[in-house]
Amino acid sequence: MYETSETTPLRSALQQTVTSVDALVGMVYLFDRPGGSLRLQPALTCGNPEGLHLGEEQVKAETAAATARAIRERTVVWLPASPSRTSASLAGVAAVPLCRDDGTLGALSVAIARPGPPTAAERSLLEVAARWIADLLGAGAADRHAAAPLQAAREAVRIGAWDWNIRTGDIVWDEEMPLVLGIPPDYFDGRIETWRGLIHPEDLPAVVTKAEQSLRKDGEYSVKHRVLRPDGTVGWVEARGRVIDGDDGRAARMVGRLWETTETRAAMDSVGRALQHMSDGFLAVDSDGRIMYVNERAQKLLGPSDDLTGRALWELPTVAVPTLESRCRTAMADRVATGLDVRSPTDRRSYHLRIIPVPDGLTVYLTDVTEKREMQARRAAEERAAAERTARIGDLTRALAEALTVQDVIDAVAERLLPLVGATGLIVHAASPGGGRTLQSVGYPRSYIDRLPDRPENNPLDQVLGDGVPRFIDSPQEMEARYPGLASFAALGGKRAWAFLPLTVSGRVVGGCIISFERPRRLADTERGLLIALSGLIAQTLERARLYDAEHHRAQELQRGLLPRALPLLPAVTVAARYLPASEGTLGGDWYDVIPLSGDRVALVIGDVMGHGLSEAATMGRLRTAVHTLAGLELPPDELVSHLNDLVSDLGDDFYATCLYALYDPATGSCTVASAGHPPPAVVSPDGTVRLLDLAADPPLGAATPPFETTELVLPEESLLVLYTDGLVESARRDMDTGIAHLTTLLATTAGATALPAPAPGPGARPDGQEQAEEARRLDRLCASLTAALLPEGEQTGDDAAVLVARAHALGPEDVAVWTLPEDPIAAGQARSHIRRRLAEWRLDELAMTTELLASELVGNVVRHARGPLQLRLIRSRSLICEVSDGSLTTPRIRRARETDEGGRGLQLVAMLSQRWGVRYTSDGKCIWTEQPLPGPLPAYTTAQAQA
Repeated sequence: MYETSETTPLRSALQQTVTSVDALVGMVYLFDRPGGSLRLQPALTCGNPEGLHLGEEQVKAETAAATARAIRERTVVWLPASPSRTSASLAGVAAVPLCRDDGTLGALSVAIARPGPPTAAERSLLEVAARWIADLLGAGAADRHAAAPLQAAREAVRIGAWDWNIRTGDIVWDEEMPLVLGIPPDYFDGRIETWRGLIHPEDLPAVVTKAEQSLRKDGEYSVKHRVLRPDGTVGWVEARGRVIDGDDGRAARMVGRLWETTETRAAMDSVGRALQHMSDGFLAVDSDGRIMYVNERAQKLLGPSDDLTGRALWELPTVAVPTLESRCRTAMADRVATGLDVRSPTDRRSYHLRIIPVPDGLTVYLTDVTEKREMQARRAAEERAAAERTARIGDLTRALAEALTVQDVIDAVAERLLPLVGATGLIVHAASPGGGRTLQSVGYPRSYIDRLPDRPENNPLDQVLGDGVPRFIDSPQEMEARYPGLASFAALGGKRAWAFLPLTVSGRVVGGCIISFERPRRLADTERGLLIALSGLIAQTLERARLYDAEHHRAQELQRGLLPRALPLLPAVTVAARYLPASEGTLGGDWYDVIPLSGDRVALVIGDVMGHGLSEAATMGRLRTAVHTLAGLELPPDELVSHLNDLVSDLGDDFYATCLYALYDPATGSCTVASAGHPPPAVVSPDGTVRLLDLAADPPLGAATPPFETTELVLPEESLLVLYTDGLVESARRDMDTGIAHLTTLLATTAGATALPAPAPGPGARPDGQEQAEEARRLDRLCASLTAALLPEGEQTGDDAAVLVARAHALGPEDVAVWTLPEDPIAAGQARSHIRRRLAEWRLDELAMTTELLASELVGNVVRHARGPLQLRLIRSRSLICEVSDGSLTTPRIRRARETDEGGRGLQLVAMLSQRWGVRYTSDGKCIWTEQPLPGPLPAYTTAQAQA
């Protein structure tokens, strides 16, 4: 007989096992001796409903009883009940051996009332319970497993207990917890994070939220969730607990229990059996939105029940709509039913989803509404098509009203009319006495358009151009029938249906329009009427656009003719410029110019005639011509600007202009600037610093009163001089001061990248022609970046803009020679001696004789007809420059000498021996200069300039 000291815990464990497998009676049989018979232990028996006969008190090991077979086969054995049983409620007996490592102690037997053998889960539970009971019954079990009786009871019903220290995060489990969760006993390390890691990721937010709510309210904790085990399997559990406060009155611990929720799911399955044959799909959803039940109809639509149970409703691909989750939660919170439509990807039918809140969740119904929705969709599609057609026509009308050029008209028709009728090709043909020409095409290969002028004589396009009657051809067969031989030509375009429309303006056919289709197409009468009506609107717009294009072309030609076609490539400066009109086709008054002068000097000019139009452009051209003429007279900047002011004043009170004239001398590096109301230029030093010149605030031309003030400065070698008009820096969004500040910032950051490496010192130290050509391209990129930053594409400034950038290249001291000569006849000899020595140093001996003659003649004239001081200067540049200066203001002129005259032939000799010659006036006299080409091949400057 079993000792009674451990009877109570063992009976408790046995009772829990009986309850878990839905048994009527549980009994333990033990061997009376090794190898002997099995005896029933009354102290370890529970259940025994009235009228149910228990098993034999003694069972031999070799019999066919369930207990004996279980020991022999060492597995769970099931025997159905025999008819001799006194109770009809008994279905059968299941037995399992009580085994330990040191042998078999006996068997556990349970009588089950439910029909059928134990399930796999019940068999597993019996095996686990038998192992625990066997351990308890073994020798020394009480000493080795003090907590084993309680653990056995928990094992039988899978109920775990836990204690969580909220403040430290540590948690204590009993031995039952791993079994309930289905994890190895050594998996848990006592941390709450490990437990959270077992919670299914989709359920973790809800579990954490429930725990936080319990802690805040200091109340009960209850939650159902899935467990994601390390082996990948998933189970459902329910946890309940409560918060225990510490000595400080704040929550310190939470204790509770955990068990499987098989009963709840079984109940849901029983409800599902009553709903299996509903004509509508039916789903039961818990308070977390997870599917608990799916009937037959819903499974056909959504998938097998095993794949759906436990998943959130709004996560199913079949009913995945963005608002489903929020609408479900709102229905549960407000207890108000809602609904929405979904489309099944399996049968492509439409279903209405009715969501009805019930206690602890929702019920969801799916009703087939395909026919109803299709009817509604057809009606809506017809309404949308009509509205879209109306909108497209209105859009086309607006686009044609806004179109300026022929290309704008073609784009508007291609983008808005072709989709309206489902067409893919467009040809617009202009009529003319010579047979017409194709203006534009869309959707046709280039080879076909090139062959269009050579089309056969009998063709619908020429007929439309001749009589103005539209023609519609529905297929290639109809084309061949109506126009024999033309079908093969039309097939080259890749189209199979056509609409030939005349473009008529004021009763005159000005062109034709071909709208074509990739497939045979018979246009409805409404579509034909629409195309005919729209062709008249297209004709009006196209005629206006052709006139605009012609006018725009003339304006562009005039603008290009008024501005320099190409900037000269000079040794003293490298220049680049950029001009942007205020808008397409608008003539402006901004201009710029670079004028080479004697002595390698350069005049840099920029100006702005106020206003836009032909008159302003003509005034700009007159001013530019006047600047060229006055600069050729070698006038100082202030006198030149004064003459321009007189010219503008004579034009009337309605004309005003600003102008800036800068004269740069590379021999001295000096730059003299005169301005009439123009924005100040910017100077960028080689080190990258930027400064604005402080110019006198003189009024614009036409409003000023001479004299004009000048500003003189020395430009450092390789510095940049940036001239610009107000249109570059001023706009409706930006005042001039802000724009100039922005310009200086841009120059400080970008101008340094345009410089070429400094040339090596010595003769010819300045960049050669190829280097200057490369630098000119860099400066052109600088102009482009300035205009792009200050005048972004699409930003209408209301004024045209011009910018001129020049990099200064000073003459090296080795390229300039200056001598002061006495006012005496011996000065001519000294001049010849100086020239001979210097040209020998420059290796220009070939020019020595000619240069000596030129210098002798000029010096002799000064000695005879002028006064000192007398100075001779030679400059080696792209040509050899010889200058003789004196203190007289008398102007030398060539005169025709008679045969008997002894003098008067000196300047004729100078003109014959030099390539160019001239006179310029200085502040203390005048200078007569000559230029001679250098010997050998063309100078690099000239070659590079020709290439540019």
